[in-house]
Amino acid sequence: MIETARLRLRPWREADKPGFHALVNTPRMMEHFGGPAPRARHDLILDRQMAQQARHGHCMWAVEIAATGELAGICGLRIGGHPGTPVPEELEIGWRIGEAWWGQGIAREAAQASLGWGWANTAWPRIAAWTVTGNRRSWGLMERIGMRRRADLDFRHPDFAPGDPFGAMIVYTIERP
Repeated sequence: MIETARLRLRPWREADKPGFHALVNTPRMMEHFGGPAPRARHDLILDRQMAQQARHGHCMWAVEIAATGELAGICGLRIGGHPGTPVPEELEIGWRIGEAWWGQGIAREAAQASLGWGWANTAWPRIAAWTVTGNRRSWGLMERIGMRRRADLDFRHPDFAPGDPFGAMIVYTIERP
């Protein structure tokens, strides 16, 4: 578990699935992911994170507000990437913070804590992140936490059909300090 001044980042539990789905499955939260989705899609995300935690000792963790225990989103590190792209096996940082906490620095606090954990507990030489071009909030956070655009690593996400704008990924990285 990682604790910051306001947050607790912890492994996911099966009981988190309904709350996660409710938190992220709004039109604004899913704007850059193709729109609201069935709960099974979000359950699969958490199943993958729980498997990552079991296999590697880290994942994109549950983000809780420390004072209340309320689920605020997801943030952390996973061994991600996609075969056949320029990022086949990267240590990826990612986040989705619920609308109620937008503009309060929660995503940045969680991302900085995740980066710190990654540098202290892994040997990876860099950490990467990707998003669609239109997700200015996300790539803006990438820049605020010190990541730099790597256009040479941009790719088409294999889960989206060719030509689907949600499949055009831009990549940012940060090198080990």
